[in-house]
Parts: sequence; C-alpha cells; structure tokens
Amino acid sequence: MKKLDERLQNVREHIENNDITVMILGLGSVGTYLLDFLVSRDDPAMKIVVVGRNAEKMASSVNIVRISALIRHQNRSKILVESGVDFNDIGQMAACIAKYKPDFIVNSSRVYSGLKYGSISWTNLRAYGIWSPLAIKYIRNIMEACEQADMEGIVINTSYSDAVIPWLKTAEHPYPDFGSGNINHLVPRIKYAAAELMGISDFWNVEVMYATAHFHDVVISKEGQTEGVTQLLKVFYQGRELELAQEDIFSRCRIPMPTDQKRNMMNASSNYDMIASVIDAVRERGERRIFSPGAFGEIGGYPVKIDAGGEALRIGIDESVFSLEEMRAANRRSIALDGIENVADGRLVYTDALVQKVADVFHVKLPKSVEFSEIDEVAEYIIDRVILPQTKAAGN
Repeated sequence: MKKLDERLQNVREHIENNDITVMILGLGSVGTYLLDFLVSRDDPAMKIVVVGRNAEKMASSVNIVRISALIRHQNRSKILVESGVDFNDIGQMAACIAKYKPDFIVNSSRVYSGLKYGSISWTNLRAYGIWSPLAIKYIRNIMEACEQADMEGIVINTSYSDAVIPWLKTAEHPYPDFGSGNINHLVPRIKYAAAELMGISDFWNVEVMYATAHFHDVVISKEGQTEGVTQLLKVFYQGRELELAQEDIFSRCRIPMPTDQKRNMMNASSNYDMIASVIDAVRERGERRIFSPGAFGEIGGYPVKIDAGGEALRIGIDESVFSLEEMRAANRRSIALDGIENVADGRLVYTDALVQKVADVFHVKLPKSVEFSEIDEVAEYIIDRVILPQTKAAGN
C-alpha cells in the first residue's frame, strides 16, 4: 500500500471525477445500516460493493435496502454483491479488492457474530479490552489483503480501534487509517447536553473538542459519570467557549439506548460520517472535523481534521485546541480503565486489574500480554473459555 498522503490524492481525484467506490466488508447490522445510509445520499457517482460469505443472506439484506430506498426516491447508487469471500482467506480478499479498487473500505465484520461483547464484559468486568484479540483478527487479514492488492483508498475499522489499530501499527503490519464509533458516539450526547444547559436551540452548531478512549464512551453514556477522571474536553458555540462544569454535561449524557442490534445504527452512522465528510469536503473544497478511535495508529480517540481547501486533500489529528501529547495522555488514562496497560512492539498488555477480574469472575487465567503471533490462539481461548460458557448460561 502507498502512504496515506498518496492514497488521499487518489481518492480526491475519484471524487472530483464522480467515480466513487465504497466497499463494505461484512453485511451484518452495522454493514446493512451503513448501506442504507449511503444509498440514501442519492448519489449517482457512488458504487457500493458489499462483500461476505453468505450469498442468500447478503442478497436479502441488499434487496430490502434497495427497494426501501427507491420507495423514498433515494436510490441512484449502484450496489454490487460479492459473495463467497472468506475473511480468513487473504488471497480471496486481495483479489476482490484488486477487482474493484475501492476508495473506501469499511470493515464491519466480526469473528463472533450476533453477540455484543459488552453484554458480557461490562456488567462483569467494567472493561472492554479483554476482547482485543477477537477484534483484531479479521482486520489483520483484511489489511494484509489490502497490502497484496496495493489498495489505493482509505480503510476504516469498526471494532475496538482504540487498541486494535495501534496493535497492528506497532507490529509493523499494515493498519487501517481510521476507526469508527466509540468517541464518535459520545460527542453528539455532549452537544445535546451543552445545548440543554445553555438554552441553545440550534444544538447542531455546538462544537466539541474532545479526546478520550473507549472506557469513557461507555461509562459516560451508561452512567453519566467519569469514574473520577477529568476529561480533556472543551465546548464552543459561535466561536465562544462555554463555561460548563463537566459533571453537569456528563450527567446529561446518560441517554437510554437499545442493547440489541439497533444500537449498531450509531456505529454505521460513524462510518457514514467519515465517508461523507471526506466526499463533501472535497466537493466543497472545504474542511470537516470528525472523531476517530485509533486514528493514524494512535491509542484512544481523537478529533481529526479533513482539509480539502488547498491543492491536496489532507487529513490529520486536530491539534488546534489540545496538543497531541495532552491527547495521548488523556487516552492512556482512559484505556487503562478498559483493561489495556499498553500497546507496543506488536504486543498488547492487559492491566493487572483486568487479569485479576477475569480470574475472579470467569475463573479463567488471562495472559498478561498477547504477542502479535498469539492473536489466533488467544482469540480462540477467549471464545472457548469466556464467551461460550456465558452464552450457554444465558440460554443463547
């Protein structure tokens, strides 16, 4: 794969030439919602390729999106189905990527589908980091396929990118450019909260600058508190910083949400926002800000600036309010509470607290660290020793 700067210029050229290809890997609930959102852009310049194993299931999902969109008079995008592709078969994936040459690849696949991992880990461990070996398994294969295919677009990952993308990067393995979800789910809650506190009717014009990792997305969203950790957050309206207590903001971020697959509407929206923001910035020769976990291989979540105002499309971490070092420090404080002590040299290191919790709750000995070469082994161990016993006990 070429360096990101080179790939961005290729993407920009395709957008300007109205020849945009988006590839969605995995058509579960996240992928299906994303397909629906993209089709609803009503953009004839966009071709959407959905990739997976089960042809019948994929065709059914595509058909409901395609017909529903046309009922709304919103279907001018071309949808193609590429079935029979196994995400464990790197050669198959590489051939598929080389065939379509996508400008955007979104990985929405999961090793253990049909289960929200957090339904097991949050109530028992108050941490999500245990699942990192499962979250990395398919995207590792996908990135190797991208390398083999000399992919020239942008890659977005959907599963625990706060730790997964840095893990790939520090292992000197190809890695996604951005992650979706997590911090991006919390920012809108902050906008609504600040607008409510200040009596602002146009809440969409509230601006947020924020850096934090997955743990605080969850604990703030579920409980309206930060576990005593001051957040790296500033909120603005019409260019003026709003003087608001963090406790007041976060207490209002506790908004009830479904726990079934409808919740994946947010993750799909996060992917959509990244794709749409790049396209719209290029078309308008302007700027956009998004929020991304794991951006550029950094631990945790960051504000990201998209700038298409000059001769080249540029995307980077937005340091206009906080320095990179401040954001890195805030993210490490947050992800430690999620059970991740460090990600370095191709090794993910769990916290002692998480290892002890897993032993106490599940009676399973979690390794202190996981080498890159041990990903498959540890992922299977977690499935066999943690997931399967819990799902059986729950009657699933």
